[in-house]
Amino acid sequence: MTSGPNYSMASLYVGDLPFTVTEAMLFEKFSTIGPVLSIRVCRDLLTRRSLGYAYVNFQEVSDAEKAIETMNFDVLKDRPLRIMWSQRDPSLRKSGVGNVFIKNVDKSIDTSVMFDTFSTFGKILSCKVVQDSHGLSKGYGFVHFATQEAADNAIDKVNGMLLNGKKVFVGKFIPKSERMDSSSADRNKNFTNIYVKHLTDDYDDQKLHQLFEKFGKIMSAKVMTDEKTGKSRCFGFVSFESSESAENCVQELNGKHEMSNGKHLYVNRAQKKSERMEELKRRFEELRQKRINRYKGINLYVKNLEESMDDKRLSDEFSAFGRISSAKVMCDSRTGRSVGFGFVCFSVPEEAQKAINEMNNRIIGTKPLYVAFAQNKEERKALLSAQFIKQSNTVMRGPAIPPPMTHSQLPSHPHLIPTALNPAAAAMAYAANPAIAFNAFGAHGMASHSWNDIRRNRRLKFY
Repeated sequence: MTSGPNYSMASLYVGDLPFTVTEAMLFEKFSTIGPVLSIRVCRDLLTRRSLGYAYVNFQEVSDAEKAIETMNFDVLKDRPLRIMWSQRDPSLRKSGVGNVFIKNVDKSIDTSVMFDTFSTFGKILSCKVVQDSHGLSKGYGFVHFATQEAADNAIDKVNGMLLNGKKVFVGKFIPKSERMDSSSADRNKNFTNIYVKHLTDDYDDQKLHQLFEKFGKIMSAKVMTDEKTGKSRCFGFVSFESSESAENCVQELNGKHEMSNGKHLYVNRAQKKSERMEELKRRFEELRQKRINRYKGINLYVKNLEESMDDKRLSDEFSAFGRISSAKVMCDSRTGRSVGFGFVCFSVPEEAQKAINEMNNRIIGTKPLYVAFAQNKEERKALLSAQFIKQSNTVMRGPAIPPPMTHSQLPSHPHLIPTALNPAAAAMAYAANPAIAFNAFGAHGMASHSWNDIRRNRRLKFY
């Protein structure tokens, strides 16, 4: 018994789409290859504006392979399509295995040329030259090989070579999280400028210099002052000649040196504004995550509340299931009236789960309650996205292909024969009238065997 077609293996990702491209346009193009099960242009959940990429699902894997081979970088509405196998597992895309980063790329090299150039080293899963909003190359790109061996070979052979007269860098792709961790670690280890606060108002540049000179040669020491009054703002900066001196200074003085005003000096690496914002964002995210974890599994969301429901009554309704740490009915800030939902927080997850089991759909007053675990914004967004895709996913279904026409059914005017939507029908039309059945040679209007010859001629030579 033969197994059916593997639909998951016949799914393609189509990127770099113009925002005006629709499912119908893509169906018209891809159905020339073979039977298409579905097409979905991904859109913003709120605006419904195209995100610039789509998924095309063929019935047969061979048709999907043919689409990649013959349609990749075809121009649709003045933009070349970027077609690759659909990879829904983000861990594989972000792992960096087989992924190569290329920079200092000549502006004349586009995604198509880069694909043809690097395809000599192995099978390519995806390839992209990054462009700006005007469609111009930014001078760098990525090639994702099917194997790490192919990626290593490309790095070994191409790194440092001349492509179109420019010496390119080709190296292993490093995920963003690793790049950020690495750059942050480097900044924390190699610094010479320090920030000092909690100074007393009698400190000037000279006195600040004297306080820190025992740690090493100082290039500059500056106490910041008010522009109008000239008085000290009680903080300043010290720049050392070496990073070792700066690091020792931080370790010895930060939080340990008491000033005459009773405060302890704060001494740390001086940061740029962008770095401070990044640090604050990281701390805020840590606190937010701690808060989420603290209430995970014990905080309930309750809606369909009657307008007369207040905090005390809400607590009383749920108190039978365990110890409640808080109960809050949300109200309109202007009118003070209930907006129909609230939160109940228990002490332990078991009590919260029991409350869900017993209270969900229970009628309180005249309304059935909805009771579930409270979710953070990211969880709600993911859930709504999944529900939206499931319920209102736009799917283009291909029309049934009509049976071939017999000679008796052909129209009296041969030039009125419609263009065929599949190769078999196209071949028949060609047999009936070669002059008008131009699709007989495939989707590109040319003999398919010439495609690879053309592609090979576009590969760049290394020097």
